[in-house]
Amino acid sequence: MRPERAFYDLQVRFARRAARLADIPLAAALLDCTNLYVRFGAGRTFDRSHPLWAAYVEGLDEHASVAEQCEWTWRYLQRCPTHQGAPAVALTVGCFSYAQEPHGGVRLHFNAQTDNGMSPLDPRQLAARQGELRMLVDHLRAQLRESGRASSDVLVHGTSWLYNVPAYRRLFPTAYIASAQPVGRLRALSLWGQFLDRNGCVRNDAAAMLLARIDRASAFANLLSCFPLQALAVHASVKVFAHRKRT
Repeated sequence: MRPERAFYDLQVRFARRAARLADIPLAAALLDCTNLYVRFGAGRTFDRSHPLWAAYVEGLDEHASVAEQCEWTWRYLQRCPTHQGAPAVALTVGCFSYAQEPHGGVRLHFNAQTDNGMSPLDPRQLAARQGELRMLVDHLRAQLRESGRASSDVLVHGTSWLYNVPAYRRLFPTAYIASAQPVGRLRALSLWGQFLDRNGCVRNDAAAMLLARIDRASAFANLLSCFPLQALAVHASVKVFAHRKRT
């Protein structure tokens, strides 16, 4: 999925407001309050000296109009290795994938695109999504057995705005969902992804709500609460997932 231009325009507009409220340069707000660094393919270190980010900032006119800054951002994006913005994964099954975490756990990812053109969270797709998740867990458990690790010792992590959505929540064990805690990650797609549909088009109502709220915000600390949905972090052991598949 390649997001349309309006997705990047929205983030530039948000960063402009953040810069004014925090009294910081626009370049700093773009780095700390948007997903642009990752979308450019620069990774997740958020190093200001990274060549991809440094070249973007060099061409950014902090005193230009919002239209000009949005135009520069979109033009710059076209020459970036945007495919590197996708997370590295160990295995993909249907809409689900997982990646190994440095601390020994695994991180679950969800891709909203399907081959049949239907929404992946359509009620008619429930059995398919549950089957994909079972297959993913089976593979992970097999890998753990080979390495001599117990399923109860390994945590599955997830972070996404999607954990607010009942149709998504019902795919997972109760204990996994019950662990949900909001996280303030203005740099992450786990927050910004709520403005995109599965085709990469901006959800205009949600975007308009964000822009209206930030225009009324009186302090930088209030900006995160302007998002219609918050990113939620969840976790549970692999054992919890394996137990659910037998119930």
